[in-house]
Amino acid sequence: MGRLHGRTSRAWNLADGLTGQRQVWYRFTDRAIRGERHFYQALNYIHYNPVKHDHTQDPYAWTWSSVHLYFETKGRDWLRATWRDYPPGNLGHGWDD
Repeated sequence: MGRLHGRTSRAWNLADGLTGQRQVWYRFTDRAIRGERHFYQALNYIHYNPVKHDHTQDPYAWTWSSVHLYFETKGRDWLRATWRDYPPGNLGHGWDD
């Protein structure tokens, strides 16, 4: 993965004429989903992230969120049950603060 990051960041920087002037993969961390629980915790973390970072007070108000797709296909009750059963907890602590 590191080799891929190096190659793509170099190509992007060369294309923009910014070699050595910016980091493309700044603070990037690879995360592999380890199971069903981890998947739903990560999903809930992603849906709550705009609220956590004060971009909105309601996850449903964030236009670019996949929460809308889940709301349309699974429904609000499913989203609430998933939040209750798989809260994000401390997921992301230390790498997105």
